[in-house]
Amino acid sequence: MSRKHTIEDIARIAGVSKATVSRVINHKPDVDPKTRQRILRIMEDEGFVPSITASDLAGGRRRLIGVIVPSFNISFIPTVLHGISGVVGNTLYELVLYSINDKTRGNNKGDVIDHILATNFVAGLIAILPGQSLKYVLRLHQHGFPVVIIDDEDTVPPEVPWVEVDNSEGAYQAVRHLLQLGHRRIAHIQGLLDNHGSLDRHQGYCRALEEAGIAPQPDLVLEGDFSVESGQALARNLFSLPVEQRPTAIFASGDLMAYGVLSAADEYGLRVPEDVALVGFDDLPLSAYMRPPLTTIKQPFEEMGRRGVELLLSMLETPHSPQEQDFFQPFTTLPDLQYAGDTESQQQNTPATHTKLATELIVRASCGASLAKPAKERPPRGGSLPYNDEVASRIW
Repeated sequence: MSRKHTIEDIARIAGVSKATVSRVINHKPDVDPKTRQRILRIMEDEGFVPSITASDLAGGRRRLIGVIVPSFNISFIPTVLHGISGVVGNTLYELVLYSINDKTRGNNKGDVIDHILATNFVAGLIAILPGQSLKYVLRLHQHGFPVVIIDDEDTVPPEVPWVEVDNSEGAYQAVRHLLQLGHRRIAHIQGLLDNHGSLDRHQGYCRALEEAGIAPQPDLVLEGDFSVESGQALARNLFSLPVEQRPTAIFASGDLMAYGVLSAADEYGLRVPEDVALVGFDDLPLSAYMRPPLTTIKQPFEEMGRRGVELLLSMLETPHSPQEQDFFQPFTTLPDLQYAGDTESQQQNTPATHTKLATELIVRASCGASLAKPAKERPPRGGSLPYNDEVASRIW
């Protein structure tokens, strides 16, 4: 096999200096147009592909953006990545993708981040749903490294660039929709109680009920873990209640758990939405193809990716602070720091940016909107509380 060409080879063939070839590669304007075209033609003829990392390091710029994901098996990760890549594809940057999954235990998570940055190639980092890795990502931010977090199960400090959705408002819209359909016994299958998004969705659930004059009932709120299995198991508990105590509607904090509810309803011979209405949260691709199609709250996953990388790019175009310049020098491991918030000077150099995106109610068959009638025309369902005429008559 022939060896790969270097910048020196292209310079020799073109009869120019290596610096001139480097200026062409880096799109510098101070090159004669005819010389530029000749060099580009030689590069194409010789199949020369410049090393982005090498040329950027020589010019003092890094053109690689690191993206950390918890797992490639999480259903919405590809959609977020599609949003990121769509923006990056229009820039000179390229993506480096890393996965830190549940098998990466303890300090090894920090070691992975140390390893990513020890190459000294990455200009900035996007952390999607970092979870247990959050403290290591926050450690980077504290030290001045450009970091953006997209969604997370924990609360991110307000001074850290962060993109999330309005979970509370989304849940409020879901439950308000069920209330407008006339339901009064609305169960809630939560995600994990230590999950930031799950807590916000429960808050939205409670707000909608209280606004309608209904006190949330503890026996109708169950903790799941965002999996199909937990949704199925908890729905069985609800469907095992005496008929007069069963919910007439269920709001699940994730589409996967809603899929489990559909499976449990089938086991108990219950029809969705005739016997129990159902609303999920996420709008995963499969939700439109469930039987019945799932009413759900749509998360703007692709927009989250776009907003996250746009925010990071705006940070990269800002002159680095002296502290950040020091951080970019070669190192083997990150300083072992505990996150305690930014200093005043850091806050001046790194703008506090917290973007909260709106969700959207996607109405499909599982909520029963197409079956709804004003309360006076509807027979009571399964021992549920009486319908409120004013609310039930405002059908969406």
